[in-house]
Amino acid sequence: MPRRTFPVNPSPPMKAWQQISTGTPERAFALRELPDPEPRPNQVLIRSEGFGLNYADTMAMRGLYPDAPKPPSLIGYEVVGRVERCGADVPPGLEGKRVVALTRFGGYGQLACTDHRAVAEIPDNLDLGQAMAMATQGITAWYMAKMATVLLPGQRVLVHAAAGGVGQLLVQLALQQGCEVFAVAGGADKMAYLKELGVQNPIDRHAADYAVQVQRTLGNERLDVSFNPVGGSTFKKDWKLLGSGGRLVLFGASERGTGLISTLRFGLRMGLLSPILLITRSKSIIGVNILRISDHKPQLLADCLQGAVSALVNEKLKARTHPPFAEADLPKALSLLASSRSIGKVVVKWD
Repeated sequence: MPRRTFPVNPSPPMKAWQQISTGTPERAFALRELPDPEPRPNQVLIRSEGFGLNYADTMAMRGLYPDAPKPPSLIGYEVVGRVERCGADVPPGLEGKRVVALTRFGGYGQLACTDHRAVAEIPDNLDLGQAMAMATQGITAWYMAKMATVLLPGQRVLVHAAAGGVGQLLVQLALQQGCEVFAVAGGADKMAYLKELGVQNPIDRHAADYAVQVQRTLGNERLDVSFNPVGGSTFKKDWKLLGSGGRLVLFGASERGTGLISTLRFGLRMGLLSPILLITRSKSIIGVNILRISDHKPQLLADCLQGAVSALVNEKLKARTHPPFAEADLPKALSLLASSRSIGKVVVKWD
């Protein structure tokens, strides 16, 4: 009698929030089933518990982020989950481990592949949002405060968007170095959070021009460092607030609007700066793009991730997070992040 065979039911394809257009979150993204990714050599495949959102996602949503893949595409910079499979040449010991991982896009799916150097093992009981806060935003803050510039005791440090994902970590790192921190954010809730962190000079941008408030507090003194993800008109203001030896660290362009006219206005607001002025005034401008670091210096990226995760686990850093959004609510999560009303890390959890 011939042996009976039964059909094998393949596992369903992964769910993913695919970017299909630009515009509002509801228009730009759709929850779809997509083919499972396959790990290439030196990559791991991660079964995601959830993924984090970054301001760059809202820029990609509006078509303003040149590094993002063109729709239809799968964006996303970070996931937390378990390593399900390893590609060739991955060191042993990662399979089955719970990790936080950086993804060079693809993070908005239930499965994500990434270079094995872009993952850090985390405890099973570590909160999803806390772990996610150490990924893109954690390494950005760690790189800027530990490597791109040196923070010394007594230095005066300005942090824009100080209650956001990167800002809250920069504030803590500066305070730990004995700096006097000027932290810019908007609204009473954010002011209260910054005071809770120990900020000496919380600046409510809704109350008056932040630069006027900072200058009033400084008196005849000047800033040593500004961490600025806004750009535009804030560039000139920060430049004037810096003293000799000052460093202006630019890591974003949130003031930029949509369309060619807005882009031109954004550039004009920043103005032109002759390199000779950097010498005569002894000031520095430092540009930070973590994607470029990941492309060209992956080990440096790995060091930053390990450093941030270790600081979190050892309670040297903490991160305030928004309650996780359900997988169906990605548009709501993106709308919140784009509104600048969120405090700390915003994440989406798979059901």
